[in-house]
Amino acid sequence: MPTLETEPFLDTVQARTFDYFWETTNTENGLAPDRWPDPPFSSVAAVGYALTAYPIGVERGYISRAQARERTLTTLKFHWNAPQGDDPSGMTGHWGFFYHFLDMETGDRFQDTELSTIDTALFLMGALTAQQYFDGDHEDAQAIRAYADSLYRRVEWDRMQLPGGLVSMGWKPDEGRFDYGYEGYDEAMLLYVLALGSPTHPVDDTAWDAFTSTYDWESFYGYEHVNFAPLFGHQYSHIWIDFRGIQDGYMREKGIDYFENSRRATLAQREYAKDNPDDFAGYGENVWGFTASDGPGNTTVTVNGQEREFKGYWARGVAKGDIRDDGTIVPTAAGGSVPFAPDASIAALKTMHARYGDHLFGKYGFYDAFNLTYTLDEMPPDGGQTTPQGWFDNEHLGIDQGPILAMIENHRSGKIWSLMRENPYVIRGLCRAGFSGGWIEGKCE
Repeated sequence: MPTLETEPFLDTVQARTFDYFWETTNTENGLAPDRWPDPPFSSVAAVGYALTAYPIGVERGYISRAQARERTLTTLKFHWNAPQGDDPSGMTGHWGFFYHFLDMETGDRFQDTELSTIDTALFLMGALTAQQYFDGDHEDAQAIRAYADSLYRRVEWDRMQLPGGLVSMGWKPDEGRFDYGYEGYDEAMLLYVLALGSPTHPVDDTAWDAFTSTYDWESFYGYEHVNFAPLFGHQYSHIWIDFRGIQDGYMREKGIDYFENSRRATLAQREYAKDNPDDFAGYGENVWGFTASDGPGNTTVTVNGQEREFKGYWARGVAKGDIRDDGTIVPTAAGGSVPFAPDASIAALKTMHARYGDHLFGKYGFYDAFNLTYTLDEMPPDGGQTTPQGWFDNEHLGIDQGPILAMIENHRSGKIWSLMRENPYVIRGLCRAGFSGGWIEGKCE
């Protein structure tokens, strides 16, 4: 648990990260920006993180319950009333799903972005968090619960189930349903739980087995676990679902739970950074973390006599047989893993904060990423700032801010977990996926 030494630091990180969602979100419709300070569009997943942030803000004393109720109701009401249909423009979604990116002002589909199953699921996890949190008799609380319920029940998950059981990644008006689905262990655990838990349009029972049958169990840096290279895949589902002590058929065979799996993935990443096989600058026991993030940009340059290939936004990560590493460290990788490996993760956040100061930590907490190998004087293709220490991003990303705030809160109070352990839809989805033991024992029909 947090100590007198770590409490003030975690207070600061949470307060600043919360302010990202509270201050940058459009107060007229609840749409949170994909990134800041240059918000090109809203991310519906970031809206889900914003909805999750508001209860944390109340509990931490950043905002009042009345303020959180008002913002939450505005958000849910807008998304319920926003136009849905198969027209390629002027729509916010279709069949209850939402487009990945939305215009910050109108909520309309942004350019040719896809109808996204996973981003809709992330939004709905935020909506269901609000449904659980606002449990009083106030008329706005009652409306929040009703809108959240209606938004979830409206989604036609079964339309997105592919032959064989997997859930498709999305749909476009001009292409139809994508013929590839979420497979292999990744962030889609929460998607499958919600799709299985629906009382109106659920996927059939083949979905979970189809998903878990594609897992890749490997040993990486001494840790046996279901591998997935970017850490976000080991974090997103755990933000809302407490996997401690509960197991599905796959994990019963392995003798662990998904929480332990994520702990191993986190510590394996730290071991990789300590080993630093490609000799990138700055890596070490307390400077690590590889997940999807910004980067200097797509370019190949010579640094200190060695040719290096850098990437822009990229699903960075490290796993057995899958190394996606260009020297970029991502603070949310450690921040989103605080409950799994608190000593290692908090030490990393504190070290990065102390060592790189204002270059890495600003008004809204940690900037998205940094790369100490990129020490060239010229500006990299994707911007940011170059310093004698290296390259530092100057943007915050909503989907990277959310895990930092929520997972630190889960470590400190377990608040989001405790709320969602009571959600009937999450419980039904876990039961249909075959989970048993721990807190879910006796809750499955």
